[in-house]
Amino acid sequence: MSAMRVLPTFGPLHVLQPRYNARTVADRVISESGAARRVVLASYSKEGLRNGVWRDKNELALFELTPYAEEGLIVIEAAGERAEALQREGELFAEYLNNMPRGEEIKKKLAEVQERIFDFLSAPRLPEDIASAAFISQLASLLDEQTAIAGEGPASGFRDSRMEQVARFLTGEGCGECVVLVDVLDYPRLMAKLPDAQGPAPGEPSRREAERAIMDRAWRLQEQDDWGALLAQLREISSSEAQYLASQIYMAAGQVEDALAILEEASRSDFSRPEYLPGYLLARLGQLYDVSGKRERAIRSYRAVAALSWAPQEAREIALAGLRAPFSPQVG
Repeated sequence: MSAMRVLPTFGPLHVLQPRYNARTVADRVISESGAARRVVLASYSKEGLRNGVWRDKNELALFELTPYAEEGLIVIEAAGERAEALQREGELFAEYLNNMPRGEEIKKKLAEVQERIFDFLSAPRLPEDIASAAFISQLASLLDEQTAIAGEGPASGFRDSRMEQVARFLTGEGCGECVVLVDVLDYPRLMAKLPDAQGPAPGEPSRREAERAIMDRAWRLQEQDDWGALLAQLREISSSEAQYLASQIYMAAGQVEDALAILEEASRSDFSRPEYLPGYLLARLGQLYDVSGKRERAIRSYRAVAALSWAPQEAREIALAGLRAPFSPQVG
């Protein structure tokens, strides 16, 4: 029997990993889940999975994977018990620090470590780098610094006990050919409890992984980027998300008519995936209609966002603001 495969997920930080983005994870899952087609989530509970908690956490890899589950190609299950409630303890601990005599001092130390963790996870890496003992060890050391400051338990969202429970589940039930997805901050602890497990395998980037990397670059568009080159790359990608991102670039450049034309075209196709796209696309379409003096169409677009069963909070806020008053771009 092959070793259990454990793939860490980086949540929203996947956009900083061109060679380990959300599509990379999806490709690995589809190729390695085997006949069992099981995908086990180590950092979510059954209730959290059922309630779609991962959406609001911007778990980008799951946005790529859920369509496969809906088509019956894979089965996604969750192994964590009370995972979200225990992780919430970490958030409450931060609030508790505000009332402690030395709370500010501890918060400052924790913030410094958190910044170093962010920097560490933001550095682009290959899949095999993330699987390496060096990566796991360095991340574990940073997390140990957090534990030394605030202790294991509420401060860490009970990370150690959660991963102990998940490891018992995986070894006791027999993961078989399943692939395990785990939040990258839980990754070192889980790997320490599964000595025979392996991290991401090396591999050549797929076409869809490369396209995902281009779109991720466009999501975090910066002034110093070559916007023309990025637009040319987006035109080569056949997806509504790529059209949305091209529209974003045109809008940022002040070319409202071009932005609106592209977004209207995207709105006439199937733009239901990824699941975060409908909210963003309709909210932006409303803004472009407002800027173009088409208030009635803008209101319809904003209302369409509100009618979605789920949309990113940012998109909902844009739509609500647009319903209250016409959008007007800020100058300067």
